[in-house]
Amino acid sequence: MSETASTMPFTTVKPSILGLPAIFCLLLVAACAVVVLNVCTGAVAIPIPHIWNILLHPDDTIISSIIWDIRLPRAIASVLGGGFLAVSGLLLQVYFRNPIVGPFILGISSGATLMVSIVMLTTLTIRLQIMSPIITTLAAIVGAYSVMFIVVSVAAKVKSGVTLLIVGLMMGYLCHSVTAVLTALAEKEQIKGFILWQLGSFSGFKWGEIQLLLILGGGLLILIYLLSKPLNAMLLGEEYALSMGININRFRIFILLSACTMAGLITSLAGPVAFIGLAVPHMARMIFSSSDNRILIPATLLLGGVVTSLCDFIARTIMSPVELPLSAITALFGAPIVISLLMKKRVQL
Repeated sequence: MSETASTMPFTTVKPSILGLPAIFCLLLVAACAVVVLNVCTGAVAIPIPHIWNILLHPDDTIISSIIWDIRLPRAIASVLGGGFLAVSGLLLQVYFRNPIVGPFILGISSGATLMVSIVMLTTLTIRLQIMSPIITTLAAIVGAYSVMFIVVSVAAKVKSGVTLLIVGLMMGYLCHSVTAVLTALAEKEQIKGFILWQLGSFSGFKWGEIQLLLILGGGLLILIYLLSKPLNAMLLGEEYALSMGININRFRIFILLSACTMAGLITSLAGPVAFIGLAVPHMARMIFSSSDNRILIPATLLLGGVVTSLCDFIARTIMSPVELPLSAITALFGAPIVISLLMKKRVQL
């Protein structure tokens, strides 16, 4: 990535090893705790001992069905989905060397939403309803790739980070306008399902979709972590990365495809979720006092899962039985972080 795309002063600060294992253990415990919290809490409160017994010995009761078919898939999906979105945002910030970028800000989520709207609001999946999760996932990834291609093309020609953000926002507006036209022309039954999806939620997740997250997202995450050192080299500039023997063009493509695939995957299954990919990487940097991706990738994954799961918990419980849009809660969480970043004198766009 050309340094003209941004002036973000990333550094690879090496943090003190003392305390890192403890912080990671706390994040793991927090992730497990929010999963338990989401499984326990709902219209029907279920005690933890009862949940443990049902997990070990499933039966045909309603409580067992609630846990295995509704709450547990949703709890796991929110942790995985939030983690993948956060890692996607981390990759984009490394690529553009810009603190105020993420899948939602750059219009990637909007591109994915547009392609999903084409699938959901037309007759493309009427005869392929069984394959609809796969179709919507592929459509979302294609939409994410398309918008990212346009943004990267602009980024290669401009020097201003502000211009890059404006292009991302404009792409988001364009995608939204086309989506609005498709919604106006669609049938009522199709509109209802699409509007519910567009609000953003991890409700309704099935175990097959969890497997898709684990296989596609998990496999990609392993590859990303194995390339932590090249990511660190990219932070120090392209000349340094070249001196380390990194194929810059191939590595650029890998970063972008990975970020878009993760964002598109989660958007297709849970709807557009704002600010997680932008705010969580900064939280991880502050907590660990580091820009070392060997630390940040697992840290961002865990922290993104915890934050998103908590937001999902708030969305479905704060005004129960009415469930609030997930993006409304994540925006309340993420927007203040973005504003604080813009107000810091050390961040120059």
